[in-house]
Formats: sequence, C-alpha cells, structure tokens
Amino acid sequence: LEANGEFALNSGAKGNARKTTGSYYTPDSLVETLLDSALDPVLQKAEADGETAEDKVRAILDLKIIDPACGSGHFLLGAARRMADKVAELRDPAAPNRQAALRDVVARCVHGVARNPMAVELAKVALWIESVSPGQPLGFLDANIRCGDALLGVFALEALEQGIPADAYKPLTGDVKAAAAYYKKKNKDEKKGQGSFDFDSGTGAMPPRKLAANLSTIRKMEENTVGQVEKKREAFEAWKNDPDRRATRVACDFYTAAFLQPKLEVPENYQRATVPTTADVWKRLGGGQVYGPLEAAAVDASKKARAFHWPLAFPDVLIGKGGFDVVLGNPPWERIKLQEQEFFAGHEVADAPNAAARTRAIAKLAQADEGSSSRLLYDAFQTAKRIAEATSAFARVSGDDGGRYTFTGTGDVNTYALFSEHFLNLLGESGRAGIIVPTGIATDATTAPFFGHLVSDRRLASLLSFENESFIFPGVHHSFRFALLTLGFDEREPEFLFFARQVQDLEDERRRFKLSPDQIARINPNTKTAPVFRAKRDAQLTASIYDRVPVFWDEEGASQTSRERGQWNASFLAMFHMSSDSGLFRTKDQLSAAGFSQYGRSWLKTDGLTEANSSSIATQPAPNSDEQTKNWQDVFIPLLEAKLMHHFDHRWATFDGTEARDAVEAEKTDPAFEVDSRYWIRRQEVDNRLSQKNWQREWLVGFRDVTGAHVYRTMIPFVFPRAGANHKTPLLILEEGPRHAAALLANLSSLTLDFVARQKVGGTSMTYFYVKQFPILPPSAYSEDDLGFIVPRVLELSYTSHSMAPFARDLGYEGEPFQWDEDRRAQLRAELDAWYALAYGLSRDELRYVLDPKDVMGEDYPSETFRVLKNNEIKKHGEYRTQRLVLAAYDKLVADGMRPRVEGYR
Repeated sequence: LEANGEFALNSGAKGNARKTTGSYYTPDSLVETLLDSALDPVLQKAEADGETAEDKVRAILDLKIIDPACGSGHFLLGAARRMADKVAELRDPAAPNRQAALRDVVARCVHGVARNPMAVELAKVALWIESVSPGQPLGFLDANIRCGDALLGVFALEALEQGIPADAYKPLTGDVKAAAAYYKKKNKDEKKGQGSFDFDSGTGAMPPRKLAANLSTIRKMEENTVGQVEKKREAFEAWKNDPDRRATRVACDFYTAAFLQPKLEVPENYQRATVPTTADVWKRLGGGQVYGPLEAAAVDASKKARAFHWPLAFPDVLIGKGGFDVVLGNPPWERIKLQEQEFFAGHEVADAPNAAARTRAIAKLAQADEGSSSRLLYDAFQTAKRIAEATSAFARVSGDDGGRYTFTGTGDVNTYALFSEHFLNLLGESGRAGIIVPTGIATDATTAPFFGHLVSDRRLASLLSFENESFIFPGVHHSFRFALLTLGFDEREPEFLFFARQVQDLEDERRRFKLSPDQIARINPNTKTAPVFRAKRDAQLTASIYDRVPVFWDEEGASQTSRERGQWNASFLAMFHMSSDSGLFRTKDQLSAAGFSQYGRSWLKTDGLTEANSSSIATQPAPNSDEQTKNWQDVFIPLLEAKLMHHFDHRWATFDGTEARDAVEAEKTDPAFEVDSRYWIRRQEVDNRLSQKNWQREWLVGFRDVTGAHVYRTMIPFVFPRAGANHKTPLLILEEGPRHAAALLANLSSLTLDFVARQKVGGTSMTYFYVKQFPILPPSAYSEDDLGFIVPRVLELSYTSHSMAPFARDLGYEGEPFQWDEDRRAQLRAELDAWYALAYGLSRDELRYVLDPKDVMGEDYPSETFRVLKNNEIKKHGEYRTQRLVLAAYDKLVADGMRPRVEGYR
C-alpha cells in the first residue's frame, strides 16, 4: 500500500520466484502506454454511442476486458482504474465516487486467466484491495478470474464437431508406436461419419445459449451484502454443475486428453480403450455414456494439464457477445519445450555442468524408492515433460484440421507467438488488443505468416519496439528487443517505432512513422514482416525506393517466369554444411600425412605426378595451377569461409594455422598471393554440388550470412574463384551472363542497397528471405552504356590476383591482374555508389542522408546508417572519405547528364 493510499504491485518477484508464483511484473509506464492504444479508443467509442450519461455508463459497464495470462493482475488493475475514472465522472462530474465505480467495473467488466493457482489468488487479492468499499463485502470474483492454461483446450465448440485431429495420436516420449497407430486408425474410421450438433439452440447435451445468458445474469447479481455475495456464489456453482454443461465439458476434456494421455497398449476390447477418440466425444455430446475408467482418466489428464475450455468458462462473452472488447497482457516469452534447468531450479540437477550431466542426474532420480521425494520429483518431471510435448503437438494442429493456431503453431513453438494469435482470436467485433511480445513477432521468419495476416487483414494498429538497453525489464538481457503490439479492426495506416530505450522515446515524433498495408506488402511482399526503421525519414526514403524498384525475388508472382516479372533468374546454394559435411573436409596436416603436396591453390597426390608435370605446376603455380590441376582425379581445393572475403575482395583475410587474420596490403599487392583456408575439400565434391545447379563457370558469387545492422557493412557480397564454400557463405546461382552478374555484384555492394538492408535485418543472419526482398535493379534496367560504365570498374576491383583470371576472361578481358591500389579502389567504388544512387532515384540530399542522416537532419536526429564506416575513416584518414568521394562522383555524373531515375523500373 503506497503513501497515497493506493494499492500498487511490487516488482520484487524476480527470477525463479516469478516462475513459481506466475506474478510477472510489467512496469506501469508500459501498461499505461498499452492502455492508451488498446483501451482508450474502445472507451471513447462506448461513450460516443450513448446519448445520455446513463447510457454512456451502461455502455462502459457492458464492456468485457480480459488478460489471458493475467499473473497478479497488473493490466487488469490499470484497465479497471481507467474505466472507473470515466464511469465516476459520468455519474457525478461534481463529486465522482471513484471507489463505487471501481467496484462495479471489477465485478462486471474485468476477466483474467492464469495457469498458476497462486497467480489467480494474487490477482483476486489485488482486485479486492483495489475495489474494496467501506461497509461492503469483498466482491465475488470466481467467475471472473479463472485458473487454467489459456493455450491448451477447446476454443471453439465447432472443433468438437470436426472430431479429434490425427495429430493427437502422434507418438510422444514413452508411447508405444503400435498403440498410437491403433488409436490413430480407430479415430480416422470414426470421423468418416461427421457429427452434427446445433451449438446455437442445443442438441442432446450441447449447452444452449441460455447457459451463456444465465452466466451473464449471475454476473449482474447484487453483492452489496455478505448474503448477496454468497447467493451469487451458489448460483455460479449451480451453473458450473449444470448437467448439460458438464456433458460438454467432458467432451472438451476428451479432445485435449487425446493429446495428453500416453498410448501404452493396444486394448483387447475396443470398448475398453484407455485413450479417447472422436466417437467418445460425439457420444458424450449426444447425451450418451462412455466407458467409465476412460472418462475418469481423460478428465483427470485434462485437469492435471489445466486445460482451459474458453466457451465453457466465458460463454456469456464468447457465445453471447461474440468476443471480448479489449484483450490486454504481457504473456510468457518462452518455448513450450520443457527446459530442464528451469524445472529443476533450486535442485542439484539444475547445477549440473552440461546436458549430459543433467541427464545422468535425472536418471538417478528415477532409481529412487517409490514415494521418496526424489522419485516424486522425477515423476513430476515426467508428467510435465509429457504435458509440454502434448501441448506442442496440440499447438501444431493445422487450422484445416480444427487447430487453434493457424499462423503460429509452427517451428520451435514459443508461447508468445501462440498468445499473440490467441489475443486476436479473443476479440469481438470492433475490439482491440494490446500485448507485450518480443519484436520478433513482426520481423522473424517463423512468425511471418501471422504478421502477414495482421497486415493483409488490416488488424495491425501499432507496433512500438524497445531495446532493453536501459533494463526496462531487469531480468531480461540488455540486447533483447520487445514491442507493444496493438491490434484492431480496419486499420488503414499502422504506426511503428523501433529502437526505443525509454518510454519517453515514444513521444519523439521523429521516431514514429506510418506505413499502409500496401507499402508493407511492397517492401516485404513475400513475408509481410515489418521493416525496422530508426526514424520517420528512414521509412519514407525506403518506401520511396520500393515504389520505384522491384524486389529481387517476388514469390507472389511465382506463376510467371523471372523474366516476365522483369527480375533475376537466380537461385541460392548452401554448398557444404560445417557439421553434416565435416567428414569431407581435410586439414593441411591430414593431406600432407596422406601423401598430398600443395601446388598453388590445390593439393595433389604426390605419387600421381610425373616429374615434368610436377616441375611445370611448381614453377608456375599462381596463374595456371587451377587450370592445370582441375583434370586430376584426386585434387583438393580450398573450402572458403565468408569471413575471408569482402566487397570486391576475395583475399580479405587468410588463415595462419587455425586462426584467421586480415590480409595486409603488402600481400594484396602481390597477384600471386592467395588466402590460406582452414579446410580443404576434393574438387570433385565441389563440382558435384555445383552441377546440381548447372553452374560450370570457374568463379562464384556469394555473400556473408553472418551480419548485423550495427556493423561496418550489412550486405557483403563478393565474387571469388571456384572453390568449396561453407553454409555461412550462401551462393547466388545466376542464369544471366557474366556482365549482368558483375552489375548485380555492384548493386548488392552499393551503399544505397546497404542502407535498405540495415533497415530490414533484425538479427545476425543474412537469410534468404531478406535477400529475396531487397530492392534490386532488374536486368532490364541496364543499357549497354550502363554496363559499359559498371563492368570495367567491377573488373578492376575484382581481378587483383591470378586466380580471378576466369572471371576476367568471361568479362572479355585478357590482360594481367590489376594492381591493388587503395586510393584507386576507393575512387572506383565511389563512382559505382554514385551511379547506383542515381539509378535508385536518390536526390543529392537523399544520398547525403544515406551516407549520414545527421549531416542532413542535425546531430540529435535519432537515426544512423554507416556510423562504424564513418568513425573508421575519420580515424584512418582524418575525414569521412567515402562521403566526400561519393558525393563528388554523384556531382560529376549529374554534370555529365545522368539524372535520378525517379520513374523507376516497375
């Protein structure tokens, strides 16, 4: 209790205590911000719909608010306070009775669900203390705050009509496959006669709408005296135990128990089965009886897992009203897969140094005597593990098969993603939801289908993303990103903000920006994920680029050829995986011990060489060794890793033994110098992988997988001699000719493209779905004059050693490698960057912004682009050299007649 007399939650519950009690604390500032976006518009609409003050109060008190993972009730308290203030003011503006209004709001409007029984009690206590009125008893909250797993259970009664999904009978840990197969077939045979039930008026034992109406009536019962509260409690218990309702609840328990119960044996008599199937669900719904032990076991399994059947818990809202008006919360951010260290927190098992040691410690618990504390702990672990596996299987059921999670039940299922979809499904017509989730909900590939649905269905109202650098959540890593996600209906222009560190950052209008669903779809047409912009100007500039330039790979146009779409005919290849293909790799020592000797970039079997051949290769290793050795039967070539290469530089770094180091300028000025690799691989293995893509050329185009938005450069492509490449060096396989390949390399290397890439890469991996959605000039964009400008510069930048001769020859150049000259290379790259800035349609000021936003918008502008590049150049050259060279090259191109291509290529 605070000094001002108001009840406030304490944030002291941290670490495992929060897990144990379910009392996750969310800072007031975040709660209030979500109430602004999710609750206030609903309150304003309810108030606007009423003509008189009494009508307005009635409309507000008819609103239904829920937190499906309410913990100790922080969000519910915030919503109740705000609603009560409005009700009290409407009832008597001169002397508002806030406490009486709060009591009414809590009794009629506020709902919550928590899996942990202690959290349920904490939430009730919090609401009681907040809403207590002098001389009146504590309100009845059993019907409002319920205990159960919000993610596990029947959400729509129509799922019962479809029957139990086949996925319920997938073998889990401890299951007997034959038993699982038996129940799966039994269930399939039973579903052939689809059930039909009238969920509206009731058929057999189905709950009619009057059950929903009855609960609504109970909620409105007076509770001004102890007797009235008790009468309300009795009415609620009678409603819960209604025979019709019980029959439906048991049918729902059968549905979830099919996932939960072990499949241990094939029953001798099908009528004595121990695992429920669809026939059991339908028989119970129709008022019939099933095998008693089966029903008891199924009900017990669902109870232990705390399965929560939403239409039976809140029928007055979900059936009678069609959904909740406001859904709020900060649900758990964790994988459904049971985490051993968390389960055994405080026990010596959790202190084991590694997974193998934990497995041994858990096995030791299983050997303890029956009834001992160790054995009971082991049994509890096995039960929890079973429930976690079953819940994961339940979440993965497809929507076509009656599943609840159409968009998020995939991959390594995370509760935050499931809750996000659940929040959406709980909403009634014109409702709004506010949820705190990891920012990955909007940027990650695994959640892309869900976010794409929000965008295309116009359900996204706003996404305000934070970095936890200021430890808004003290127990969460500082680099973690989370977001305040608000959902609504018919949202025409969602609002975004990224990289906030304090709630005050939300007030900075320079950070906030809006993108229409059409703009999001244009920027990320394949995934509909949110691009990550630091500031409004970043968003505006990027959107304008996408208005002009198509993406590299538009999957929505899959029915057309790449050429018909004006795009690149390209594919990706991850050649060798460092783990699964490791048996193919050899070190220098292994090759030497096996009788191989190194000649240039190759290792050959020494006893396979004639004296003449050996002399020829040894005396001319650099320019010709690849050509001379490629026809040898047993030859090893380098397995190159992305960290060895950079823009226009296949000799960026080299290995000294097992450690990589940067190549020095003295090495790069020697055209015979080639990088040393950590591993080597048979050329035949490389040829086999490349032949699958029909790639015959003696050079490859790839890019770095490991990256980030805060590093020197984000998109790092390169061309390099034919060699092995690990999976962190994805390859681009092109059907266009070498000159267009050179242009694509220059495009991917440009600062303008990198500016866009930095807005879109949310993690540390340059995955294919990012690259596919980059704005890339199509092949049709290049005239012969354009290629005449680009190709010679790419050639000079790339052909710096003899090993790149095949690339030079394919570009029509027969000369020696070009001299490595840092100043010359900087000028050539600046000219390419300037050309692509104009080709992307950038004005000079827009190019200045790409190079350094603060140069255009002022030092306090909340965005940055190439900060690391700028700082490195100031340290090395005493100036931001790239900025000066690129702008000068831009001015020269404009003076020569080139103009920004604002009409674009669409």
